[in-house]
Amino acid sequence: MSTNQSDGSYAAPEGSGGLGKQIILLVLVTTAAVLVYKAFFSDGGGLSNLFQDPKEVKLTYVPSDFNPNLDEEATLRVLSEPEAYKKEFDDIVYNFNLSLLYHVANRMALPDSLKRRLEPEYQRHHAYLKSLYFNDFVTLKDTTANLYETWYNDNSNQAVQLFNEVAGKYTCFFVTQIMATLMKADGGKFYAKGKNVDTPCGIAIQEGLQPLVARLKKKAEIMDFSASRGMLKDRVRKGIAELATYELRSRLGLDKTLQYKFLGFSISETDIRVEAISVVKAGFKLDEYFDVTFSPKKGIVYVTLPQPVILSHEVYPKVDKLDVGFLAGITGDEMNRNFNELRRQFRQEAIEQEHVLDKAKMRADSVMKMLLGPAIKSMGKSLKLEIRYQNPNPSSQENGLEDKMPAENTTPNTPNDAPQSSKGKKKVLAN
Repeated sequence: MSTNQSDGSYAAPEGSGGLGKQIILLVLVTTAAVLVYKAFFSDGGGLSNLFQDPKEVKLTYVPSDFNPNLDEEATLRVLSEPEAYKKEFDDIVYNFNLSLLYHVANRMALPDSLKRRLEPEYQRHHAYLKSLYFNDFVTLKDTTANLYETWYNDNSNQAVQLFNEVAGKYTCFFVTQIMATLMKADGGKFYAKGKNVDTPCGIAIQEGLQPLVARLKKKAEIMDFSASRGMLKDRVRKGIAELATYELRSRLGLDKTLQYKFLGFSISETDIRVEAISVVKAGFKLDEYFDVTFSPKKGIVYVTLPQPVILSHEVYPKVDKLDVGFLAGITGDEMNRNFNELRRQFRQEAIEQEHVLDKAKMRADSVMKMLLGPAIKSMGKSLKLEIRYQNPNPSSQENGLEDKMPAENTTPNTPNDAPQSSKGKKKVLAN
């Protein structure tokens, strides 16, 4: 019996290599399943929100007192002169907003682990919030009229009203944004129980902002009255360097009827008509900034002035009609409010309709040529004079375009964004 044999090669029994492939396939499937679970269905998964509804946050509200930790008198001084106390204004915004967040967190009984994250979260927003607060506040407040507001007992009080308006615009936004970030409830719902349940926005406004504004108003009335009475015995002597280039004279009138009503029916009226003549002078405060530079290459002498402001505003009121009813009288405070309202209308019309600040710039060119023209011509008949203005935005100003005059004739050039401590620094042309 013969058998056929191969040339020495060996063939494994059929089916014996399939077990290894199955083990490898099982490992791959298990690994893929773990990765899919972590990516899509685990609590920290970045894609879990695609397949799960937003989580509901359940809170238990508890009583809490709001403590803003602000010196009310110092706060009023800063709000009355925000441009002079810009750093302090930023500190007020920071401390007050952070106090609001902590109060909301205390009312919601959030754990300490979340409260510790409040300040770092707010710091991410403060950089732009402080700019929004300051710019809106200064835009609304007539900072060049502090003397008049003080005289009419309305400087600090008006500052409080403007702060309430500006803070009310942004409080709900950042409080809701930060609370939603901490509790990871974007698109979800807050379920709350307890005493005085409200939204984070409602708590911040009604329990934080409004009570603070009410306290500041009471303090402002005392400060305004004291400041106004103090002006009666004040005699201020102050050296100034001002260049008035435009004057506007105008006349306005205010008619007002005060009614005394009983059960919805008017039973007595008081008519008052107040007229006033206004004299507004616009120009430049040269003691705040005045710079002269010379470019030999271009043959141009550059004179840089500060931005124009209202230098003075004189109002001469006159009561044309005062018909007092037998029940509806008029108080001194009401008369002062009428006078101050006229003054504000004068200034608003002068700036917005008559454009006195722009016209002050137009006149400055001819005035400076009249004052400095002869000195410049004595330096060289081909030299020209060019007027420029201090730019409040340093990034847009020209750099390196002019050559400085010799060191022995001038002091170092002051940048346009220099602080107010550079008051009084001037440069003069040398023959």
